Parts: sequence; structure tokens; C-alpha cells
Amino acid sequence: MRILVLGSGGREHAMARALECPGDSIIVAPGNGGTPDRREVDPCHPGQVVALCRAEQIDLVLIGPESALAAGVSDALRAAGFRVFGPSREAARLETSKSHCREFAARHGLPSPRNKTFSGPVAAEEARAWAEAQDFPVVVKADGLASGKGVVVPENNSERNEALVRLAQSGPILLEERLTGPEVSLLVFSDGKSIAAMPPAQDHKRIYEGDRGPNTGGMGAYAPTGICPPAMVEQVLATIVRPTIAGLAREGAPYIGVLYAGLMLTADGPKLIEYNCRFGDPEAQTLLPLLATPLREIALACLEGRLAETPVHWHDETACTVVLASRGYPEKPETGDPVAGLDRAAAREKVSLFHAGTAEAKGSIVTSGGRVLNVTATGANLEEARTRAYEAAGDISFRGCQFRRDIGWRELARTAGSYAASGVDIDEGNRAVTLLKKKVEATHSTGVLGGIGSFGGALDASALKNFEHPVLLGTTDGVGTKVMLASAAGRYTSIGHDIVNHCINDLLVQGAFPLFFLDYIASSSISASRIAEIVGGMAEACADAKCVLLGGETAEMPGVYCPGEFDVAGTMVGAAEKKRLLPRPDLQPGDLLLGLASSGLHTNGYSLARKIFRGLPLEATPAGLDTTLGDALLAPHRSYLGVLRTALDRGLVKALAHLTGGGVFDNLPRALPVDCAADIERAAWPVSPLFRLIAEVSGLPDDELFRTFNMGVGLVVVCAPQDEPALRDAIKEPLFLLGHLAAGPRGVRML
Repeated sequence: MRILVLGSGGREHAMARALECPGDSIIVAPGNGGTPDRREVDPCHPGQVVALCRAEQIDLVLIGPESALAAGVSDALRAAGFRVFGPSREAARLETSKSHCREFAARHGLPSPRNKTFSGPVAAEEARAWAEAQDFPVVVKADGLASGKGVVVPENNSERNEALVRLAQSGPILLEERLTGPEVSLLVFSDGKSIAAMPPAQDHKRIYEGDRGPNTGGMGAYAPTGICPPAMVEQVLATIVRPTIAGLAREGAPYIGVLYAGLMLTADGPKLIEYNCRFGDPEAQTLLPLLATPLREIALACLEGRLAETPVHWHDETACTVVLASRGYPEKPETGDPVAGLDRAAAREKVSLFHAGTAEAKGSIVTSGGRVLNVTATGANLEEARTRAYEAAGDISFRGCQFRRDIGWRELARTAGSYAASGVDIDEGNRAVTLLKKKVEATHSTGVLGGIGSFGGALDASALKNFEHPVLLGTTDGVGTKVMLASAAGRYTSIGHDIVNHCINDLLVQGAFPLFFLDYIASSSISASRIAEIVGGMAEACADAKCVLLGGETAEMPGVYCPGEFDVAGTMVGAAEKKRLLPRPDLQPGDLLLGLASSGLHTNGYSLARKIFRGLPLEATPAGLDTTLGDALLAPHRSYLGVLRTALDRGLVKALAHLTGGGVFDNLPRALPVDCAADIERAAWPVSPLFRLIAEVSGLPDDELFRTFNMGVGLVVVCAPQDEPALRDAIKEPLFLLGHLAAGPRGVRML
């Protein structure tokens, strides 16, 4: 059989690869520098394509680009007697006219965003007026084809208005309600009556890491995605795809080919964002390597109306595609640069290279477009496929090469699991404390007033002359796996602040102010510059707290720590008047719970956070954050000494809880009597962007989030209701009214 694939991109290269079968001849027209048997033709010129098919005696045509469908190429080929896998121009209007798609969706009851189309000389002005009258943000779309770049998701009214003016210059524009939720691509094969779904995929439209920057044709994809499980796939087929196929048949435009539904998984269920009437690019490069059934068999089954009787099988693997683009893409891509490393990348296990914007020049491959190459790898899971794809991408080089290093990062975040799955078991830690308690208490003298469980100890020290009844208190802690992020970023000063401020806060919850601090740094090998940076951070934090950095220990332990690894811990001693020790004994139902904001994760939850964000570079600024991920995660642990000193001196504080490992559920009860419960309103404080992002991409339940992270509140203050005004005046920064104490067994109840 002689088969023609019409098009010139990575999609068409992937289609040609999937069509390979002994005895068949595959022609790609016009093709690119990587496609095997090429012919020069304008894929959007029906007459040229028909002439080529006659000259080459083509038996089957598969159409790649949407522009060829819009030009009526499939209709011309069918009229000339050729078998064509691709919809008619009328059926393809679902993609070529967004307003037509919305009208079709309304006629057939397809779940869709609210929308309105504008055209004519005052379209931009009318659209702006309509948008300003709505109670929802909008997305601006060009009505016609724009190679994936006719959609603007404005961040503000200025961006919206600029997009309206710019896109209206090219024709009608469509305004749509901006929906929120994960985006999913679900592609199906169709014979006009029956469909066969492909694995759900997720692509990455924005040019920059963290889903920033302008839209592109697509910078990478992976499949399958767990965000759209089989039950949801069936829901989409039942409510969106099958009604579409049936509606097209009733309207006289039976759909034969690949139909691509771009979906938003909203809180109200899946909604149709757009239809593409062909394989997606780069989704084809991701999905086709997973296809076990020959593509030729599926295409023929669709043409012959027997798709329902044709099994379509997929390999039980995951595929990940990384797009390598030219410098200047998507605005003004630069071309003509030699591409090196292709053979080495292609030789890697389970890696496929699909050319897109390439050409042959004097026996070499050079860049000829914006999206140059697609590097696809398969593996048992996304992590394995992704690693292979990025290793192969690293083999390839050309001037100005750019690619996103975070393809699939949200999927990795969703599969991070719980804190325990990250290697930290809070319950087991609590069990260890219980097992140790009796042995530790056996060493106590009558002068020990506080013990294990508050992460410190208190010792009567009457020799402190300025105190009526002085008590020494001590605390020891570590920074935890935050040190691994610091090492990855090569930034260590904040780690010094972290350990000192953590210890200060642990003293404050006992009513003590710091006196001196001792540090401990252990590593596989000593790096003088790294140690100087860490200790410098400690010195800064100690100076801020008027606490002496008395000394410390640096241990070099090769064999105990892996190369490059290190750990930081410290001990702080403070003093308090015995009568001012916290928590006070007069805690009672009705007392108020007020929260002081955290500066970030502080020093807890990093085993899980690192796993959630393992697919996103620290230099990226993901949507929702106004700083890089590294800056957000490495923000120093905040000290509450400065804001609390006056309130503590005035006796306005009944108890404090430092929200560290175990979050509010494990830390607040330590400050409470056995007959008092803490009732907290979940919506009592604004959740900061970092915690919103963690919640969004991980999908973890609230209880897991609040037990792992501080969720924006680093310290809880307990006070009598009548003292609240004086407390707010003394602290002089916003306090969140979290809830109150109530009668009941000691614990936290989230309302």
C-alpha cells in the first residue's frame, strides 16, 4: 500500500513512523529534514495534492494540519476517488471557527464556558464593554486558525484590552469565561458512528517553565495523565464526544478521522474548551509511540465504518515529549542553525526523535522553524519516561535552543503522596517520643520543670540575678531536608537563619527569651565557603535576637553522608521567670486563638514539598507565585521574638504554639490542658500563594496539608477575650482570629 501523510511537522513525522509496515511505502509531503520519503507540495492546495496522489498512485491519505482541512483538501481528494483519513471541511469547522464550535455546543448541550462572539470594525470596543459587564474573568480568542497562538489568557484588564485590539485586526474574536482547573486533551478515533478513545494527555502550551509566558503550539506533553481516570474519560465521552459525533452525523457532516477535545476539569465537571479536528501537536508525538495497534488498520477501519469491531490496543507505559524550540520562538524564531547530537539522542533506549522545524542543507540538518524537534521517551511511569526524554534532549544542541525543563511537573506533584510516603512518618515520630519519655524523665532532677514533647527542657537557675525566680530553658532542633534544596540552589545563608529562628520560637512557646546558641554542622566533606555562609546566617539571626553565638561543632564524616550532603542542627538556651512560663495554667474554654503569618514553609514539610516540585526547576516562577520557586521554598524561617516581646512582657499571652512538624494538629495540643479543644475555622486566614499552589498541584486532602505544613500561620497565640485589643496593639501586625478554645478532649477540630 502506498500511503501519503500530508504535512511538515513533528506530528506528521510521528504519523509516518506509526504507519510503517513491511511492504508499504510512506510518503510525507512536503515533510521535513527528518521524514524519509518527501515530496514538494503545498498541503493547502487541493489541486496540487490531488495531482500528487494521482502521480504517486496513493492508496490512503492521512491529513495532518488543520489548515489543509480548512482549505477543503479532504473534500477534493474524496471527490477524486481517494481514501482520506480526515474530516470534511464542514465537519472541521469545529476547529476552524471557534464561534461555530460554540454555536454547535449550544445546540447539542455540550458543557462549555459562557461566551460571546464579536465582529466588525468596533469588535474590540464591544468586546471590552461586554467583558467589563461580566462577573467573571475572560479568555480572548481569535475566531479562526492561529497555529495554537490565537488564545490570550490575560492577567489583567490592560492585557485583555491589548489582546482584543490585536486579535480583532485579523477577524472576529471570541470572549469566553475563564475556567479554572487542570486542562486535559482527550483524542478519539471516529468512523462517523463509533469512537475509540486514546489515553488522556496533558500538554504544556506556555513557552516558559511554571506555565508562564505567551501561548505556543505546545512545548511538551505526556500521557496518560492520572488527573483524568477511566471513569472521567467515560464521562467526557458520554457528555461531550459522543453527542458531538452524533450531532455532526445528524447535521450531514459525518466525522471520520481524529477528534481532539481540549477540556477543562472544573469543580462542576469537565467542560469543552476547544475542538481540534486532527491529531494534536505535540500530542501525536506522545500518543503514537504508545499505540500497539497499527495506525493503518485503525485508519482503514474508520474509513470502512467498522471501528466498533476493530480492537485498539495501547502499550501499558507512559510517554513524555519535550519540544526543542528555536531562539526567538514564538514571536520571531531564528532559523538556519546546524543541529548536532541527533544520532546520540536517537540511540538511547526507548527514545524517539520527531523532526518538526528542520531541513536538510548540504547533508546536514538545520533549523527551519520555531519548534524544531520533539524528543519522546517511554517508560514504566512518568518519572522514568521524563528522565529518558531529558537525557536525550541534553544530547542535542543548536544555537539558541530552548526547551522547558518542567514537562509533567504537575503530574509528579499529584503523585507525591502523603508526608509518610515521602519518608517522614509523623505518627512514628510521636511513638518514638512516647517510648523515650520514661527513660528521659528518669534522668530529671527536681529542678527540671519542662520535658520532652515541647522540643526543649527547662532547668531552675536561680543564680540569674536579674530574675526573681529564674528558669533556664533549652531547645535543640535541625533544619531537616530543606538543606537539600539549599544545596541544589547553592544558597546557604537562609539555612543559618532557619535553625536559629526555629530555636528562638521553640523557646518563646515556653515563655523564655534566648541567651546563647550552639551550632552543629555535619557533612561528607568540609567546604569552608559553605560553612562560612551558613554560620554567617546564624550570626545575623543571633544578632537580630540579641543572642550570643557562643560556638559550635563542624563534623566531617565521609561514609556517613553521601558526597555533597550535609546537615545543620543547633541548641539554644534561654531564660524566663518561673511565674511567666508558658502555657499558663488558666487556659479555659472561650479563650481566643490568634495566628501570626508564616514566611513560608519555615523548616517543615520539605520532604513532601521537594517531591511535589521535583519536576519544576528552582529558577522557574510558576503561575500563582510572584517569585521563583527557589526563593519561595528557601524563604527563611521567621522569628517571632520581635513582635511578641512586648505582649509577653505585659502578660497578655496565655499560651503559644509554634507550628512545625505535624502542623496545627500536632503542635497546638501541646499547649492545651487535657480538657480543652481548639476549634479552628478553616477559612479564618488567607492562604498564601505557595500553599495554594501546593494544594492545587498535589491534590492532597486538607487534613494532610494542615498536618504537614503550617499553611500560612507560623505561630498561634492564645489570649483571654478581654485582652485581644491590647494584644493587637502590642503586636502591631495583622493577627488572624483562627477560633477559640472549647470544652472537650485535648485536640484540634477544623470547622
